[in-house]
Amino acid sequence: MCVKTDHFPTILPDLRAHTGDTRRFTGLLDGTDFAALRNKRTKGPLKMRKKPVSAKRVPRPAAPPSRPDRAKPTSRNRLRPPRVLTYIDAVARYGSIRKAADALNVASSALNRQILDLETDLGAPLFERLPRGVRVTSAGEAFLVYARLVISELKAVESRIEQLRGLVRGQVSVAAAESVAGELLPSAITQFQATHPNVRFHVRIGAPEELVEALVADQVDLILTHDAPRKKDVAIVAVARQALCAMVVPDHPLASRDELRLRDCLAFPLALADTTLAGRGLIEQVLALASFDLDPRLVSNSVEAMKAFAHMNRGVCFQFRSPGKALIPPGDMAALPLVDPPLLQARLLLATRRSRVLPVAAAAFVEQMKSAFASMSEAGIRVNATFQ
Repeated sequence: MCVKTDHFPTILPDLRAHTGDTRRFTGLLDGTDFAALRNKRTKGPLKMRKKPVSAKRVPRPAAPPSRPDRAKPTSRNRLRPPRVLTYIDAVARYGSIRKAADALNVASSALNRQILDLETDLGAPLFERLPRGVRVTSAGEAFLVYARLVISELKAVESRIEQLRGLVRGQVSVAAAESVAGELLPSAITQFQATHPNVRFHVRIGAPEELVEALVADQVDLILTHDAPRKKDVAIVAVARQALCAMVVPDHPLASRDELRLRDCLAFPLALADTTLAGRGLIEQVLALASFDLDPRLVSNSVEAMKAFAHMNRGVCFQFRSPGKALIPPGDMAALPLVDPPLLQARLLLATRRSRVLPVAAAAFVEQMKSAFASMSEAGIRVNATFQ
C-alpha cells in the first residue's frame, strides 16, 4: 500500500491527532514494504511461539486454625494512672505548669486546660497562680493526697499481677543519705539485680528532712537515713549500727591507732559536715559535754568534698561507715570508728511509709536490705565488744 506524497500535509495532522506520534507511520508515507522488513529482521517468516505449559499447581494444605492458648505474646504497655492525676502530681512536684509540661512532654496549654476543667468540676482552685509558678492550695493538698495514693496503689496492683505471672520487674525508688551512696547502696542494688535483672532503680540523695518528705509524699518507696524520722507516717523496718568514723589516708599518724576519740583529731585539718547532715548533730552532742571545741577548715554538706579535702591535706573528716579499718574503695582512705559514746551508738535506719503496700520489687528489695542490716548489726556488736 502506497500513499501519495501530495497528501502528506493533509494526512500527517490526522495521524498525529490519533496517535500523537508520526514516526511509526513513516512507512506509509514513503512506501516501505513492511512485510519484507519484518522478514529481514526475523530472518524468515514470523513463526508462532508455543506458550510453555506451566506445571500444574498442587494446592497447599490449609494451615490449622490457631489456638487461643498458643497465641503469640504481644508487648504490653504499663498501666497508667488517669492522666489528670499525673498532671496534678507533676505540677505540685515542679511548682510550675510549664516545667511539669516539659517533664511530661505535653503542651502546657493542654495541661493547664485539664487542671482548669478539674477545678471547675471540684468547685475550688487546686493551685494558686503566681507570677513565677504555682502554689498548692488547701484544696489542692487534699486532692494531691488522693492522687498520689491512686498512683501508688496502681503500681502496687500492677506489681502483684506481674508476680502472679511469674515476673519480678518494675522500678524501685530509694532516697538515701550520701554516706551510703558510695558502697552500701550500690552493692545492695548489684546483688538484687543479679537475681532480678528486670528491676530498675532510681536513687536520690538528700538531707534527712528531704528524705522523709519524699517518703511521705510517695515519691520514693523507702529511705536510708541516720536521723530517726519524727513523723507518725514513717515506719522503721530495720536498724543497723553504723558508727561515725574518722576518715584518714592509710599513712596518716592516726591510722595505726586501735582506739580513737574526737579529741584525738584536733591537731589535724578538719572537714566537718554542716547542720543539714545527721553526723553533725552527733558531733554536737559530744561537744556539748566536752571541754574543747572544733575549728574546721571546711564545712560542707557533701561527703565526697570532705573526703577529698581530708585526702589532699592529710586531715580528718567524718563519715558513717561500718566499723573497721578496711580501706574505703578505691583504697585511698581508712575508716576508724570513734568510740565517744554518742558516736559509737550511731545507727542507720531503713524506713517506709506506714500502711503503704509496696510494689513487689520494692518489697523484695526491702527484705534483702533487712538481711543486710542484720549482718551489719552483728558486726557492730563485735566491734563494740572490742572497744569496751
